[in-house]
Amino acid sequence: MVRLIGYFFGIGAVFALLAAGAAALYISRMSEGLPDYQVLAKYEPPVTTRFHASDGALMAEYARERRLFLPIQAIPQGLKDAFLSAEDKSFYHHPGIDIEGVARAAVILARGGPMQGGSTITQQVAKNFLLTNERSMERKVKEAILALRIEQAYSKDRILELYLNEIYLGMGAYGVAAASLAYFDKGVTELDIHEAAYLAALPKAPENYNPFRNPEAAIGRRNWVIARMLENGVITAEQAADASAKPLDVNPRPTGTYLASAEYFTEEVRRQIIARYGVDELYEGGLSVRTTLDPEMQVFARAALQHALVAFDQRKGWRGPVEKVSLEADWAVPLGAVRAFSDVPEWRLAIVLSSSADSATLGLQPPRAVSGQLGPERDTTELSAADMQWALGRRGISEVLEPGDVVYLEAKPDGAGYLLRQPPKVEGALVAMDPHTGRVKALVGGFSYAESEFNRATQALRQPGSSFKPIVYAAALDNGYTPASVILDGPISISDGRGNVWEPKNYGGTFAGPSTLRLGIEKSRNLMTVRLAQDMGMDLVAEYAQRFGVYDRMGRYLPMSLGSGETTVMRMVSAYAVMANGGRSIEPSLIDRVQDRYGLTVYKHDGRRCDTCSALDWENQPEPELVDTREQVLDPMTAYQITSMMEGVVQRGTATSVNKLGRPVAGKTGTTNDVKDAWFVGYTPDLVTGVYIGYDNPASLGDSSTGGSLAAPIFTEFMTQAVKDMPVADFRIPDGMTQIAVDMRTGMAAGGTGPGTVLEAFKPGTGPSDVYSVIGESYVGAVAPGVSQRAQEAIGSGQGGLF
Repeated sequence: MVRLIGYFFGIGAVFALLAAGAAALYISRMSEGLPDYQVLAKYEPPVTTRFHASDGALMAEYARERRLFLPIQAIPQGLKDAFLSAEDKSFYHHPGIDIEGVARAAVILARGGPMQGGSTITQQVAKNFLLTNERSMERKVKEAILALRIEQAYSKDRILELYLNEIYLGMGAYGVAAASLAYFDKGVTELDIHEAAYLAALPKAPENYNPFRNPEAAIGRRNWVIARMLENGVITAEQAADASAKPLDVNPRPTGTYLASAEYFTEEVRRQIIARYGVDELYEGGLSVRTTLDPEMQVFARAALQHALVAFDQRKGWRGPVEKVSLEADWAVPLGAVRAFSDVPEWRLAIVLSSSADSATLGLQPPRAVSGQLGPERDTTELSAADMQWALGRRGISEVLEPGDVVYLEAKPDGAGYLLRQPPKVEGALVAMDPHTGRVKALVGGFSYAESEFNRATQALRQPGSSFKPIVYAAALDNGYTPASVILDGPISISDGRGNVWEPKNYGGTFAGPSTLRLGIEKSRNLMTVRLAQDMGMDLVAEYAQRFGVYDRMGRYLPMSLGSGETTVMRMVSAYAVMANGGRSIEPSLIDRVQDRYGLTVYKHDGRRCDTCSALDWENQPEPELVDTREQVLDPMTAYQITSMMEGVVQRGTATSVNKLGRPVAGKTGTTNDVKDAWFVGYTPDLVTGVYIGYDNPASLGDSSTGGSLAAPIFTEFMTQAVKDMPVADFRIPDGMTQIAVDMRTGMAAGGTGPGTVLEAFKPGTGPSDVYSVIGESYVGAVAPGVSQRAQEAIGSGQGGLF
């Protein structure tokens, strides 16, 4: 018997050795060509890029995989406990594989059953990072081998860190940080037990536990995780009971842009980041972009532009409903299918349910629940004739609104009812910039980004019209002319040498005879500007236009002096910033700083040098000085002179409505031929703002429309809010300049400071002329009686056809 037992033992030993050898051979073969697990040491997952406003507010997020990488130290213990309880309770004790779980899965698979779990967190890391999702025994073996190797190479905390940042948890979120925001709009440190448990319930099958499609399954799986947490002793029975009784309370975080009113600004930053770093870096690089946006100022900018566009459009009358749909028993269904402007929250879509001559009943579009489903509300409102008088004219309400019409309504300021609105056809743009740094504080590219993504602040090329004239006058002042130089404002005919004659006209068709440069810009005289450009030469005008950044390459022909070229609002604001900041070149910027995923600064807009700023200790050395290396493109004294002249535009000229600001403001209106473009660009000592209005397909805004009547009021409304907390300050006069009272007509020294005189700033060595000299005509004589009779008549009348 003993011999028989020994015989069977020997056979068993041989088979065991053969089996072990076969297993070793199989494992050896499986080990060949396995991915290099050491790449985990250099793990850089795709991470969300985030844009922030200047005050740190989140503007937008961009990602192919929404992920925010958190080091293991930043993940709270409660969240780690939830995942360990759900996925691998013995994670900190096993060598990388769970022998019992693997054996169970192998037996089930051998019997023809489905591929089972049983993977440890380490195995899931191996699969997610290094293998495919193929469901086979071969993949499971490779997974186990890699898990053992990973455990030898990395700490448990590092493995758990990789897992918690890589896993997909549904709602487009990868990793626990992104999932916490996506489901609950909270950081991981703010999660309650039931919320952490729900996130831990998701790795197995996120779509199966979707809180909106399968709420019962989601709660069931969450409560199962809570039970495992209780079983593992990481929470108390009281905590488990309380957490299990709570609803899901899912509060999804919106995607895309977050700051209302800033969509055009955000999109422009996105384009610049792509141009600088590429698409992959934007969507995977985890950049942190600090922009120049002032959120409060941006709200003011959008409101001012929208108010003006709507008011102008309403003066043109009612064009009809947004859409017309068939009325159903549940009118909210067809109304809910109509897409509203997501970036005009003051407006709400409504459907006309009934209308009569003096009233209409409308149903308001219900808000959507977090699940995306149309809400149960079925609210209605009444419109009277007073609520839509602009659209009626002499008609009754039923002649304008019919059942089934879908229209926009805006809540009244007092909240008592609504006003009828329509999306304007006219468009516009506004840019506000710090003239000293080039930082763009606010940017609006149109009425609604949801309606049109075309950015009229940076992409629309429009004629600046008379708003270009300060560039011409600045070139003159920088090259020997003074604000008191006199130019003839009279008819002029210019031949191109091929039989074509150009005869420019002033607005209104009048002319004033000889006038000073100051009067020329204050009254926006075209004929004076053309003569001045002709006297200087267009090469000089083009040089300054290019220095200021208005054009990259400007044509050398006289109509360009009247703003007949095409440029953008951003370029015009940048050009005016040069005059506002004392003549230094300016580079407009929407981005202050860009940091990579590790927090290292890879771009900074402020390029000033500070060689002594990095001192470690203070040893009574002088304070650091920032070296401004920007190019001086305009004499500071010239910059003040043109600023003073544009203050006159606001005080006495074509933009007197801007005087409502009650503080020093310089600026210039602009109106192009046939009134296709209306502009105003102006500034205080610390803020430059440019406004443009026009149709996207250029068409006349109306014979009575001008930059002063359309664009300047937008500037005023915006600036009233934007500078309300800024101290009132005068424009600084550079040292060395002298101020002399000058007659605004003759340009000669005045005896006092009464009407018709102005305190003019002169550079050293210059001053009012002692003789009366007119550019465009030659007059020599003294003041008053020495001036020719024809000149005196022209000066006295202010208009006529003498010259």
